[in-house]
Amino acid sequence: MPKLPISVCMISGAEVQRIGQALDSVMPWTSECIVVLNQDAGDGTAQLAVERGAKVFPEPWRGFVAQKNSALAKATQPWVLGLDADEAVCPELRDEIIDFFAGKPERHAAYSFPRLTRYLGRWIRHGDWYPDRCVRLWQRTRGRWAGVDPHAALQVEGSVYKLRHDLFHFTADTLDRQVIKTMSYADDFVRHCQQTGRRVTFTDLLTRPAWRFARAYFFKLGLLDGWQGYTIAWMTSFYTFLRYAKAREAQLAKGQAAEPTGVPVVPPR
Repeated sequence: MPKLPISVCMISGAEVQRIGQALDSVMPWTSECIVVLNQDAGDGTAQLAVERGAKVFPEPWRGFVAQKNSALAKATQPWVLGLDADEAVCPELRDEIIDFFAGKPERHAAYSFPRLTRYLGRWIRHGDWYPDRCVRLWQRTRGRWAGVDPHAALQVEGSVYKLRHDLFHFTADTLDRQVIKTMSYADDFVRHCQQTGRRVTFTDLLTRPAWRFARAYFFKLGLLDGWQGYTIAWMTSFYTFLRYAKAREAQLAKGQAAEPTGVPVVPPR
């Protein structure tokens, strides 16, 4: 299979169980693969990636956006494909990309494709998780990662063309793993609120979680994805509540710390 002028850029932590599948889906038809690895990952991820032919760069963790831009800065090819360690390019999407490169791919600055998630034994085709269209293939000089951790978003200069086939996503395979990820993401939101001065109100706590559940389960038909769709809707609602509650907690704690010392706080009757 001929190699396309594409640099695959990945960031990874301890992902020895999943990164091999991601690399195998792109190594045969792309020119290089760059993995920026969290230097604290000691589970064999680096060795596995090197054995697959990737270039591995251990670095301290600086957040999703900064880490992805670090991988991008190391790319040498005119095109970049952004891939996570828990994703894989399906054969149909691979063939679609190859077909476009047989023509004039430079007509567009970037290409997007839907992301299909495997969750607790089921492919999720409704709700907030599908089609979850992502811009992941772009001309190297015309795109850069931005956004708010952990939700990095690619900023592209130029047109974006929509491809049809799915990028596979193998997310949390247990509820415990999802809950741990949820806690980490909520802390990222708290830091963002503190850095930007965003204020969280009780109205946010009251309305946003309920709306996220209703939108995912009813309006976007998550109910058609069985008990997994119901779980996703509740977990999304819980994550929304948790991040606003933690931001509100930090906001109130900061206000209390600003009060004059030595003055007793008397609760209202």
